[in-house]
Parts: sequence; C-alpha cells; structure tokens
Amino acid sequence: MNRTVCITGGSRGIGRDLAIAFANAGYSVFAGARTESGVETAARGIRFVRMDARRDDDHAGLVETAVAETGRLDCYINNAGVSAWRPVIEIDEEFLEDMLSTNLKSAFWGSKRAALALSEGGTIINISSLAAKRGTPNNSAYCAAKFGMTGLTQALAKELGPKGIRVNALCPVLVRTPGLIEALSDPTSPAKGDPEGFLAAFASSQSALGRLPTGAEVAAMALYLDSPAASAISGQSINVDCGVLPQ
Repeated sequence: MNRTVCITGGSRGIGRDLAIAFANAGYSVFAGARTESGVETAARGIRFVRMDARRDDDHAGLVETAVAETGRLDCYINNAGVSAWRPVIEIDEEFLEDMLSTNLKSAFWGSKRAALALSEGGTIINISSLAAKRGTPNNSAYCAAKFGMTGLTQALAKELGPKGIRVNALCPVLVRTPGLIEALSDPTSPAKGDPEGFLAAFASSQSALGRLPTGAEVAAMALYLDSPAASAISGQSINVDCGVLPQ
C-alpha cells in the first residue's frame, strides 16, 4: 500500500522539490501552501491543499484531507519557512512574530497534528537550516527559530519514540530558491544585494565540494529518512550542506 505524506510550503522552492520527489517515489502527496503555483498537480498526482502553516487549524485540515482521501498518514514534513536578515536593533514585533510563526510555530502545529494521526512506523521530518547550528550576523530571528526547531525535533523524538514514530530534521545551507534569492537581494543580507555573486563566492570558499546543495538533494535525504533503511535514526538534525559545516 502506498504511503501518504503531507508537506507544508509544498508549492515552491524546497517544498516543490519534496512534493515531486515523493510523488515520483509512489507516495500519495498532499502539498499544503497558501498558493498553488509551482506544483504540477495534474501531471504528478499531487493534491494541493490551501493552508497557512502559521495556523494550527490549517494543519488539522491538511491532515484530515489526507486521511479522508487515503485512509492513512505516514509522513509529515514541516517545510514552510521564510528567510530574512535584519540587524537586531531594527527588529520590531511584526518582523519577529512573522519569523517565529512561520519558521518555528508552524513546525510545532504540524507536529502536533501529525502526532494525532501517525501510527507506528510514521515519521515527522522538519526542514531546518544550517542556521540551527551556528549564528550569523543580522540573522538573529531566523537562527533563534531554527535553533528552536532543533529542540522541538529532539524533544518529540523522545516523546513519540515509544509509539514507533521517528522525528528528524534536515539542515540545508543556502539552497537556491526564489525565496532565498529574494531574501539575499536585501542590502542587510550577507549578499548585500548581490545574490549571485555571494552564492558563487560562498560555494567556492565555504563548501568542501565547491558547490551548494539542491532542493532535489534535500528531498532525496527526506525520502531516505522516511524509509525502512533509516529505522534506527531519530532525534537527529542532519546537515545537507556539501561539507560547509563538517561534524
């Protein structure tokens, strides 16, 4: 029987790559997002569900749709997120709330609703960031949210493990997506408004492989984590970074 996966932020960027990879692997895929652009729903059999990942009830609706149509939920991927740089002295309530709600609270709500529906053998996969492991200038809000996701991953692995549910996180570095390019175009970002020049220089100077990971490579690791081959892996935050931060 095919496995069923729900993916938040599943219509663009890494979420789109996740949705396509899981669909190609034979999963029933339910991609939750605010807009449908980017997911070839008709061609690939990906079911789009309109949702705002910052809302608990919307995660409940995503799970309910998947279970109603397939009778099961096997994997829940908390992928929704947003990148933005801002000096701490310029951060206001609105900016901080958006960063925490989109990048951390969304994963909490998704994990809550997944925990109610997953059975033994189920998995939760949090798409985190290398920013969950090291701080960088003008990135305090994003780093705080992603460090929080590490704690969430570890705590839920212990809490849900007795039920046979595994919880892990993936920590990519600078995957080229429309959202990242937009964020790097801001003068307060490390790219200082030159995304292409920054990414090329970063890959050359910081990556062991001389390049940066793709969304497809992140998706491949997510597929592995949901597979029986990863049955002993839980509570981990695994770098997908081409050797930027060897551990």
